Amino acid sequence: MAIRIPEEKINEIKQSVDIVDVVSDYVQLKKQGRNYFGLCPFHGENTPSFSVSTEKQIFHCFGCGAGGNVFTFLSEVEGISFQEAAERIAKRGNIELDIEITKDHIHQQLPKEHSLMIEAHELLAKFYHHLLMNTNEGSGALDYLLKRGFTKESIQKFKVGYSLPDWDFAVKFLENRGYSHDLMEKAGLLSVREKDGSYFDRFRDRIMFPLHDSKGRIVAFSARALTEENQPKYLNTPETILFNKSSLLYNYHEARSHIRRQGNVVLFEGFADVISADSADVKNGVAVMGTALTDKHIHLLNRLTNAVTLCFDSDSAGAEAAFRSGQMLIKYGIDTNVVILPDKLDPDDYIRKYGPDKFREHVIGNAQTWMAYKLHYFRKGKNLQNEGEKLSYIERALIEISKLENAVERDLYLRQLSEEFSLSLEALVEQLSQMNISSENTQQRNHIQSHINQKNIPQPKKAHTPLKAHLVAERQLIARMLRDEDLAYRIIEMLGEATFHIDEHQAILTYLFGYYEEGNSPDPSLFLNYLPDKKLRAIVSEIEMLAINHEYSEKELNDYVSHVLKHPKLLMIKEKQAEQKAAERKNDFAKAVEIAKEIIELRRSL
Repeated sequence: MAIRIPEEKINEIKQSVDIVDVVSDYVQLKKQGRNYFGLCPFHGENTPSFSVSTEKQIFHCFGCGAGGNVFTFLSEVEGISFQEAAERIAKRGNIELDIEITKDHIHQQLPKEHSLMIEAHELLAKFYHHLLMNTNEGSGALDYLLKRGFTKESIQKFKVGYSLPDWDFAVKFLENRGYSHDLMEKAGLLSVREKDGSYFDRFRDRIMFPLHDSKGRIVAFSARALTEENQPKYLNTPETILFNKSSLLYNYHEARSHIRRQGNVVLFEGFADVISADSADVKNGVAVMGTALTDKHIHLLNRLTNAVTLCFDSDSAGAEAAFRSGQMLIKYGIDTNVVILPDKLDPDDYIRKYGPDKFREHVIGNAQTWMAYKLHYFRKGKNLQNEGEKLSYIERALIEISKLENAVERDLYLRQLSEEFSLSLEALVEQLSQMNISSENTQQRNHIQSHINQKNIPQPKKAHTPLKAHLVAERQLIARMLRDEDLAYRIIEMLGEATFHIDEHQAILTYLFGYYEEGNSPDPSLFLNYLPDKKLRAIVSEIEMLAINHEYSEKELNDYVSHVLKHPKLLMIKEKQAEQKAAERKNDFAKAVEIAKEIIELRRSL
């Protein structure tokens, strides 16, 4: 049974925070006019359609329709109950809220199977961590980690653990707590023997790194072998309904607030680098999970920032991965810098060799621009003492420089080329000019060819369908009724026996008068808590985002009510017109004349 929080307390909690500050922990917002806009966290999009109003303390996405207040947002983005969202917001606003969030409220918005899988992961993670830190069985694994440069503080923070070498430890552990073998196999925690269908532990004698989803829930493990014999070196949870490595970034849930504050994210290749960087006070680091950077990863990052620093291994594989990742990020318009580590070190090795201060200042603090990194990348493997290879490199460098839109940047890199290869700046500028002319001619030819190809193909026209008058009228009336209780009752009297024609609008009115009857004052943001239906909350938040002048005139009010009252008659006229045409087709002209008279009377009554 849900815990009931008094309306006065809910209002106090709501007023203690600004919804823009809360949403900014999850979405990179930019102010446009009176509202803030960003990429919606509830559906994939490349153009910001997610709006937050600090004045009205609500959010609404014009793309997917999601909307609500600060409680709704936190509840939906974290997948938690209203009560737990209220508790978190109260804590943020330094408001005392004396309620206990029980286990029944955790993950309540998830399907039962998903919730059980997450519970099992979190139970095992706690026990694995206990084994590592507090038992003789885990002492060898703990020594190994400490020798590798991990600190006890970082092991504690990231809840690193150890799985026993037994074949059935997790089987029995989960079985004793009521979890079914079949479900735990689906969760990736157990495996099945083909010969007899029996279950055994997927992870044995390994260091266990819990993997969290974007909401901070443990959904998988990455397990490192302690011996060469135990292969593979790293064993991840297989793809499950909870875990997809192409859409999960390690440490995203913890780094999110640091990324927002610093306006930048550091992207590493692996979680060991993230943990080492965190101990070096680089808190805005995340990592891909043994896969190349994907569009889903970039969408997650772009919610928080448009600036990424790539910090990959300095070997050839790391350089290739950095180049591919940078190309993808640039395609999305993300400002991309790249760290180049010396002596083929990875970030973890560098920190252990040179210390955290040098890593922060000399490595992260001296990241190269994407253009500078491209020039570095194109030099790799080339003998620049060879004239042919030198000319090939210079030509490639000029092609990349020609793509730069900023004139100062172009000048900077041209001068670098001029000084490095003892070439005159004038010659390089002339060559660049010729390349631009050639590029423009190619673009012009492509444009002409495209025009020829498309000439005889009819192009679809973008149609903008305005909202129907009665729908606009109903929304305008609801907007005013949300703000003025007396006016709400007056509008109902003006409508008489008539109701709103959009079912959802009529449902909102029913809840609104229930809200007022319970003694609540007009407050659209608080009314959103009163609505039990997600679709209705989305409609109210969209209505609240309308630019409405609440200082209405009587004529304006009467016009809106009139549109609502006229609508049934307009529908009746359409029906009669259809009946009239049907009668004419049957040559029943007497009936057609009677219907025509009815249509005239209906029009007179409008």
